[in-house]
Amino acid sequence: MADLLTDAEFEKFRKVIYDESGITFSATNRSILDSRLKEKLREKQLETIEQYYQIIMSSKEEMKIMLDSVTTNLTRFFRNQPHFDALVNYVIPHVLENKKKTGDTTVKIWSAGCSTGEEPYTIAMILKEILPPPYKFQITASDISLKSLMVGQQGFYPESRIAGIPQNYLDKYFTKNDKGYQVNSELMSTIKFDYHNLRNDSGARNLDVVFCRNVLIYFDEAAQKATIDRFWDAMGAHSYLFIGHSESLFGMETKFEFLKTDWACLYQKNV
Repeated sequence: MADLLTDAEFEKFRKVIYDESGITFSATNRSILDSRLKEKLREKQLETIEQYYQIIMSSKEEMKIMLDSVTTNLTRFFRNQPHFDALVNYVIPHVLENKKKTGDTTVKIWSAGCSTGEEPYTIAMILKEILPPPYKFQITASDISLKSLMVGQQGFYPESRIAGIPQNYLDKYFTKNDKGYQVNSELMSTIKFDYHNLRNDSGARNLDVVFCRNVLIYFDEAAQKATIDRFWDAMGAHSYLFIGHSESLFGMETKFEFLKTDWACLYQKNV
């Protein structure tokens, strides 16, 4: 078996991954794709990359597993704290102000590309603390990685993964055992973990807040714009979009307005 994918093999996998997920592999991250695919050949005891290609092309389930294996799932609790400061001090007050006018009492949030669940659980803890009655919240947490979603659904994190959680939150929302920390069932019940490929419409509508951080960097411009347009369709009037601090919609033809708060920069749908 060759040490590296041939150019033709790389192009075949690059294209199918892009077509299926919008994730772009280029010369700079080709080695990641190469190593992940070589792992798959060893795991399945296959001789050639072409054999594996035929498997994923003939099985939707294997295609999902392959997409899962080539994605990077880096996350942590309270990652990029200024975003959560903006959520508490600006976004939620404005969302509630608009909800008073409509009589709606449910704040709807989507954590897109949620990885192993640290982001949606962070949001859930914050909302538990700050939402006044009669308001409640619903969080949908989605990812293309089934393995990551399973971790989120189980809500169990080893000690090495809970760094960044304030001690009072840890005491209130987690139960410690000898292997790590389990999210309490009440908090878990506020989040629905769901497999979703951002290439497709989620079916969600009238969302108040969308978090999609450090996901767009894996897409090319066309896939980024298509994803952002789908977020627009999923979001309600006077809603807010958080993307990664190294990501930007500048130069993209989009209906979102740039919003600079005292805490962080984000985008709003203000119609």
